[in-house]
Order: sequence, then structure tokens, then C-alpha cells
Amino acid sequence: MCGITGFANAARLIKHDNKEHLLNRMLNRIIHRGPDEMGLYLSDSCCMGNVRLSIVDLKGGQQPLSNDDGTLWIAYNGEVYNHLELRNRLIQLGHSFKTHCDTEVVLHMYEEYGENCLQYLNGQFAFSIWNEENQTLFMARDRVGIRPLYYTQIKDSIVYGSEIKSIFEFPEVERKIDVKSLQQVFTFWTCLSPSTIFENILEVPPGHYLTFCNGTAKVQAYWEDKKVLNNPFKGNLEEAVEEFRSLFHDSVNLRLRADVQVAAYLSGGLDSSITTSFVKTIQPEVLNTFSIGFQDKDFDESIYQNEVSDYFQTNHNSVACTDADIPDLLEQAIWHSETPLMRTSPVPMMKLSKLVRDNGIKVVLTGEGADEYLGGYNIFKEAMVRQFWAKEPDSKLRPLLLKKLYPYIPQLKNASPAMLRMFFGYKLNETDSPVYSHLLRWRNGQNVGLHFSDDIKSRINAYDPIGDYVDTIKDKLCGYSTLEKAQYIESKVFMSGYLLSSQGDRMGMANSIEGRYPFLDHRLIEFCASLPDEFKLNGMNEKYLLKQMMKGKLPDVVVNRPKQAYRAPVANAILKYGQVLLDKYLNSEALVESALFNPKSVGQLLKKLKSSKFISEYDNMAFIGLLTTQILHRQYISDFTPLRDNEVIKGVVRNK
Repeated sequence: MCGITGFANAARLIKHDNKEHLLNRMLNRIIHRGPDEMGLYLSDSCCMGNVRLSIVDLKGGQQPLSNDDGTLWIAYNGEVYNHLELRNRLIQLGHSFKTHCDTEVVLHMYEEYGENCLQYLNGQFAFSIWNEENQTLFMARDRVGIRPLYYTQIKDSIVYGSEIKSIFEFPEVERKIDVKSLQQVFTFWTCLSPSTIFENILEVPPGHYLTFCNGTAKVQAYWEDKKVLNNPFKGNLEEAVEEFRSLFHDSVNLRLRADVQVAAYLSGGLDSSITTSFVKTIQPEVLNTFSIGFQDKDFDESIYQNEVSDYFQTNHNSVACTDADIPDLLEQAIWHSETPLMRTSPVPMMKLSKLVRDNGIKVVLTGEGADEYLGGYNIFKEAMVRQFWAKEPDSKLRPLLLKKLYPYIPQLKNASPAMLRMFFGYKLNETDSPVYSHLLRWRNGQNVGLHFSDDIKSRINAYDPIGDYVDTIKDKLCGYSTLEKAQYIESKVFMSGYLLSSQGDRMGMANSIEGRYPFLDHRLIEFCASLPDEFKLNGMNEKYLLKQMMKGKLPDVVVNRPKQAYRAPVANAILKYGQVLLDKYLNSEALVESALFNPKSVGQLLKKLKSSKFISEYDNMAFIGLLTTQILHRQYISDFTPLRDNEVIKGVVRNK
């Protein structure tokens, strides 16, 4: 895993700067992504660089890397797991190789197939290829957005990078918060692709590629996860289990390919336990596993983590996240996430990745993706229950079913029928809405907007992010069931924009750790899209296919335990241990400086939180959204300055 950055057609914009020094500064901003090596490609029209985390072909594979005649150059971030098979294919077609790394395979695949090479790649990647002959820059991102890729256009130039902080080193790039994107974050917990929280900074969306030539950028899709309408799976459950087992075995096997040790995360849930099970089947030797526990028992899953570790006899390592860790590490988490947060869950993940790095390991397998594609989240069941309740909206019994979904949230577990009706009854009868499953969650986040300053409210005016999103997807979801609609939204918005980014790539790469995701193999995603709903969510039994597959192969307590969402302490922890943060970011002077929020309104919220025995989900999200936005503004708008000469490590120019 690595980081990439660069610019093309930008000579006029950097006439007062040395392009090699500028590119080195951009690379140094993301050196945490690749501390092993740093390389540059420099030409009159294009400059690009790479910071490398060496995992495959440790002695070779330096980047940027060229083809045989030097007409194509690649800067690459990621892993293509089927590179050995593709290499053999290319050799048969007459290609020769000077390294054993997957980077060179990707370059030759592009040389052979052009943009269609993406159809052959099984992996997680973001890369740029410069064609010196036709002066074209080609950039692409993996199918589900595991690895990030951002860009901005300035006149007829383009600047890009794995992280936005590298782009901000470019002297002509302005740094401003995009207020509509801020409203999106406070609704969806992330921006809607291709927007980011910063004005004029865009992402290459998952499953897309970008071509830049003659000052113009063109973005096109090459893949989309969608329901299989014309070729659904026709077998029974047992046949589906065996097909899934075979695909997953191959997915895990591919993701164990590395020239360094591969470990695994153990959350205590079904998905990471399944991943561990398959790893032990493929490689029976000692497996290192890593877990995060919590001082607060409401969040802790250590008992299940230890159960699985003992069952498979792994070399288990764990670290506890204390309440004090949340405020202590929050600024660092925001610096790496580059977006406001609506929850603190990324903070423990960053601490966990540090534990992995401290143990000398670079790669971990994780269980993300199973919930999205096999019906694992409570939000899916919640939509079904609310839809059932909507048929008899006056029923006193039907809303009681919702209490069973969230036994780990005390406020809901102990809620009265009236409280359940008030909380879950929001837009209960709008069952025809394509986003029915998510309306309740999105309302909860929008409470942050109540604290906007008058200026921000006037600039947002009547902007409706939910209505805007519905307009873009309503035609795509024709013929989808309630579950399939919810799965589509969850994978497209939350998984890519938040789970794989703020909580995934960024928190791992903060400590130079690469996460690999066997459940996100595109073949598995496409197979799951062909399955009937009841193989995924059988009544209220989530991930039914996985549970059938793992009977007798995991401890029963893990297979049959109720779904527990991964969560972390929020307001209470920061109010108790984070007074320094409150004084720094939520005082009147800081709020006036950012001009994003109303100091009086924020003060009233803080007063309410400090006097409350129980803090609601609304107020927790409002509080963390306000605080992290203020932190982000300070880090990237107010205080961001270019790196100084004595702070810059120089990389090797590869095309000298």
C-alpha cells in the first residue's frame, strides 16, 4: 500500500516554485502512507510521485515505474491480488517484466488493453498513468472505493493525490469549506461522491476512471454493484452456501498473497471470525490477530474476541481504548480523516492500527462488507419493522419489536412505548420513498444544522441534500425490494464514504497499515446481488447464509449472538477528559473565527450536555459534528501552511 500525488499541465502555475521541491512537499504530506521509499517522475508536462509501503517484491517495485520504452509511467497505490495470473497472460502476449510487483502488471495491462484493463483487475487500488506520447493522464479507483483518490482542476491544469492534504501543498489551490457538503456530512455522515468537504476538491468515485488531456478531465464509470435483474440465482440455500464458500475461500487466499506477514482483526463479531476461520484453513500456521477493547463495558466485546482467539489458537494481541483516549486522539484522527465526524469510532481504530504497527506487521485482513451485502445491519431490520408497523400505525405492539434491535443502547432498550413511537415514528408512512430505510438516521444527523451561523444558513438556504440524493437514485432502484434499496444506499453512501475511508483506509494508513477486505471481492458482491432476500435477511435473522455456512465451524456464542454495532464513547468521554479541546475549539472566539456556527446556540448545547444524566443520540451527534468541524477548520483552513525546507525528505527522481 502506498500514497500517490502529482500534477499535470501546470507549468504556468508553478513558475515561482521548483517543481521537484513542490512534489517532494506534496509527498511528505502523505509519507505516513508509505514510509519505506519515496520516488518522483518529472517532466515538462507531468510530475507525479509515490511514497511506498513495500509489501510485494520488497527489493524491486520502486515507483514511479515505466514501461520498456519509457512512454508510460505509473504511480500506484494498492494491491491487485490476481497479478500472478495476469502476469502469465501478459507474458503469453509478449510482454516482459523487470520486477515481480503488481505495479508493473497494472502498467502492462494498461499498455495492452487501455481503460478496459480495469475489468481484469481484482483488488483495491488508486493509480495514475502518464502517457508521454499523447500527453494524457489516466487515473482509476477500485470498484468500491477502498483506496482514496482526489483531484482538483485549476484552469487547464489538474492536481491530484491520495489525500487532500497533499493537494493543499500546491500553491494555487484554495482551501475553503463547502457548506453544502457540510450539510451532506451532517445528514449522511459523509459527502455524496464526488463532492468532498472542501470546495472544488473532488474524488474519483468508486468504480470510475478519469482521463485528463488538453486541459479537460473526463470521468466515466467502469463498474457498479447493482441488483442482478436478468440472471438471479436459481439454486437453493445449500447450493448458495457452497458457491459463496468457494468464492470466499478464493478471495481470502488471494488476499494472503504478500512478501510480508499478514494478520487479521478480530472484532468479536461473525464477519471477522469467519475471515479468521478461512485463514486458518488455508494457512494453518500461527496467525496473529488484533482487537480493540473498551474501558466502558457498554462498548466492549473482548469476551467474544477472546472466545474466537482461543477457538483458533491465534497469537492474540489487544489494546483497550479508555474514555480519555477519545479526546486525546481526536485531533489526530481528524487530521487523517480530512472530514468532520458524526461519531468517534475512527479513534479506537487508529489506536488499533498502531498496535499492529508496533508489532512489526503491515497487513491485516478485516471483515468489512459482509453486513452491507448480506443484510447484516440493524437498519435493514428497522426498515422492515417500520414498514410492518406502518400497515397499522396505531398499533401499540408493533413498535415494541424495535426494542429487540438495539439491546446495546440503554436509552432504546428501556424506552417506553410512547418514546419508541416518538423516535421511530418519523415519516413512518412514507414507505414508497426509495430512501425509506435511512430517513430516520438522516434526520438524527441533521440536528447539527440547527447550530449553523446565520451566514451559513443563508448560504445553504433551501438546499435539501436528501431530495437531491433521491433525484439521483430513484430511477436506478426500480424493481428493488425494500432490503435491496437499503443495501444499495448503505454500500454507496455509508460504506464507501465513511466506513472504508474515515474508519478504514485513513485510520490504518495513519500508522502505515494496509487493510484487506475479503468480503469486498467484486465477484462476491456480484454473487450476493443475485441472491434472494431471504438468503440474506431471513425474517429478522441477519446474514442467514453466513450463519448456515459456519454452523459447527465457530463457537455457537459467536454465530448466534445478537448483532452489536461497533461504537465508541462520545460526548461523556470528551466532557470528562477533553476540556482542553472544548476551550480550544468551542469557545466564542474560535466559533466567531470559523464563522460556521452560532456561539450562543453552541453554548446552550454545551450547557445542556453538562447538566444531562443521559445524552441522546441527537445531541451526541450534534456535539461531535460541531467539535470535529471546528478542529478540521483549524487544521486545514486557519492554520495550514506549506512545509518548510527543513521538514521535507527528498525522494529519488526515477526518470533521470
